[in-house]
Amino acid sequence: MPTRSFPTTRFTAATAPGGLPLLGHAPAFLRRPLAFVAGLPAHGDLVRVRLGPLDAYVVCHPELVRRLLTEDRAYDKGGIVLDKAREVFGNGLATCPAADHRRQRRLLQPAFHRDRMPGYAAMMAEEIAGATAAWRDGDTVDVPAAMYRLTTAVTARCLFAAHERAGSLPVHASMGVIAGGVGRRVMLPLPGTDRLPTPGNRRFRRARQDLREITHRLIADYRAAGTDRRDLLSVLLGSVDEDGQGLSDTEIHDQVVTFLLAGMETTAATLSWAWTLLAANPSVRERLHAELDTVLDGRPARHQDLPALPLTARIVSETLRLYPPVWILSRTVTADTRLGGHPLPAGATLLYSPYLLHRRADVFPCPDRFDPDRWLTTARPAPGTYAPFGLGARRCIGDAFGTTEAVLAIATIATRWTITPTRGRPVRPARSASLTPRPFTATLSRR
Repeated sequence: MPTRSFPTTRFTAATAPGGLPLLGHAPAFLRRPLAFVAGLPAHGDLVRVRLGPLDAYVVCHPELVRRLLTEDRAYDKGGIVLDKAREVFGNGLATCPAADHRRQRRLLQPAFHRDRMPGYAAMMAEEIAGATAAWRDGDTVDVPAAMYRLTTAVTARCLFAAHERAGSLPVHASMGVIAGGVGRRVMLPLPGTDRLPTPGNRRFRRARQDLREITHRLIADYRAAGTDRRDLLSVLLGSVDEDGQGLSDTEIHDQVVTFLLAGMETTAATLSWAWTLLAANPSVRERLHAELDTVLDGRPARHQDLPALPLTARIVSETLRLYPPVWILSRTVTADTRLGGHPLPAGATLLYSPYLLHRRADVFPCPDRFDPDRWLTTARPAPGTYAPFGLGARRCIGDAFGTTEAVLAIATIATRWTITPTRGRPVRPARSASLTPRPFTATLSRR
């Protein structure tokens, strides 16, 4: 698609209409969060909303989003979304402030060097094949649950390949509880609700403690072994900065949790949405099958196949456009400043939404249509228009890891299976901080 430029001198600011006394826009946001956020550009480029007692500014214009994400000293990690996420991620790469990010990024970058990707892809291919080995023609499966099991196995294997039971480590249940807990905390950002002695809060705290014990036990085992096992945890343990200092056990724990949740939750959501989109667009699915029949001829996909699977890759890109897993994020203004010519006080919360950006008709014609061929042109979208992995220095370090896993999974599964969602209610997004589908079933048909 052609690169689009945007004016940089005149941007509009407004307050979203319809706020209620005391509650503000919280009821509208909680009732239909995606529709509420996607409708804000009609009111301005920088739109103030009130979520109960909290004020926030939603950045709606791509150029302003570009500035927000690339000027990370002025707009640091923080705000209602990130503050809640830190309860789980700690000071990991995804949530740490700018002051810590540069050191962490340098220490973690070797884990995602392109030379390591073929090794990770080989582990991915084995786990994808294993996760689908028990499927039978005519079976009915819960698709999000099946994809979550698959990505759990892949992520655990790539993180802890040296562990003799990497794929069966007891992280699946803990991470499921934690992911749901983060979602509820972000969607209900009222102070104090996460400290109430509710069953959900107790499960969340217990799962968080279980995960902490698992990761610290693994770290101790790896430190005792003292060898590079060619997995992510080995790289984290072996990295040192220019002063010869490595990551502490607490820092490694925070990175492991970040990788686990990001690797399991986001890729599972992308795969689940992809199967619904392919089922609703049979012509694209037929073309996908033709590509896979030519390249794979029924075998699992491998890393060396990726250049020969352009349509599969475009399907992943288009799925991420329509359903970016992390659909809303926040930043905090570090000092009095102006964005788009409008004053913002220090401490103000800014929100931006990849979902909002990806549904702008002035950037993506017919934005609600699933069209992988919109990615055929070589020109990239203007910065700030397509941001499933963020932008700038804080762009997701695992973007290539996640897209590689998604392409390999779609290719390996679709070359052997057709996944047809059960007729009935359309698949809807869950009310969560991550754009995951609600549970739905599908029939497996052997190709």
